[in-house]
Amino acid sequence: MPHPAVPILDLAPQHDALWPELAAAFERVARSGVFIGGDEVLAFEAEVAAFLGTRHAVGLNSGTDALVIALRALGVGPGDEVITSPFSFFATAEAVSHVGATPVFADVDEATFMLDPDAAEAAVTERTRAIIPVHLYGGVAQMSRLTAVAERAGAAVVEDCAQSFGADCDGRQTGTIGAAGCYSFFPSKNLGAFGDAGLLATDDDALATEARKLRAHGGLKKYHNEAVGYNSRLDALQAALLRVKLPHVAEANEGRRAAAERYGEMLADVAGIVAPEVTPGHVFHQYTVRILGGRRDAVHDALAAAGVQTMVYYPVPIHRLPVYASSGYPSFPVSERLADEVLSLPIGPMIAEADQARVVDALTRALTA
Repeated sequence: MPHPAVPILDLAPQHDALWPELAAAFERVARSGVFIGGDEVLAFEAEVAAFLGTRHAVGLNSGTDALVIALRALGVGPGDEVITSPFSFFATAEAVSHVGATPVFADVDEATFMLDPDAAEAAVTERTRAIIPVHLYGGVAQMSRLTAVAERAGAAVVEDCAQSFGADCDGRQTGTIGAAGCYSFFPSKNLGAFGDAGLLATDDDALATEARKLRAHGGLKKYHNEAVGYNSRLDALQAALLRVKLPHVAEANEGRRAAAERYGEMLADVAGIVAPEVTPGHVFHQYTVRILGGRRDAVHDALAAAGVQTMVYYPVPIHRLPVYASSGYPSFPVSERLADEVLSLPIGPMIAEADQARVVDALTRALTA
């Protein structure tokens, strides 16, 4: 398949601008001989905690592990239920299943694509132990209402911030409102590593200690394992490279918001789509439109033929995936409709306006064909 003329995300401009610092960080770690843990990881954890405004930041192998470890550290396990969105990446529910609990899905709000607080409240039972709001596409879930639901249920809130690093929620960072915030630094994220990496953020001292224990085979001290844990350490090289990129993430997020505003202006008169609103705090990990009239797949193919790469996040709601097919979940009509309509357009902090114009032109032609 030929390389698209306009890729969904082009990391090269960001990396080119930071290349001398990135190369120096790589050489520093390579020459140090310290590849697991050490000063680079400790420094990154301190710097990212300061950025987020939390007491603790625990570096981990991935955002998925952050969710699993957060739930384990909170004591969630077999017999418990965790309410979350069916319109997310599989890892959100997978983490719940990994700890032996049951994912309970509640439908999403059509305007935001994120967990509907009323639906979440209706899903509460005496077995509810946690709620996982997903800050999808870089947006911000309705945290004040969802935390109120959790408080009434006596449940913890674990924020899935895989796509929302740096997003602001009423003056606080996403991931700092609930008991724990779980972040992914997969290369395509707003703060992306050069491989897998993740983070758990919390103000709870005991939860942080438990997370640090679980990430290193269940022991805070080597060869003194206290629990069955995981091999989920953030390696020093990823920490060093993330340290280079962290001071630039706010500016990069502003670049994404500016690109989203340009798209909004360009798409204002285009019929057959619903464009996302540029809401406060949104950092546009994805710029996702809805293609109406059952034409999403045809539009996707037409854009590909025009050299524009688009993605569908996500084509199958979690409750309809084969792994949960026999679980007896009901229909979640909003999530199911969105799965048939959503299409993510190319975006990034340094995307050229000319490339956005090319995307919109190809999209308009596809919609009028």
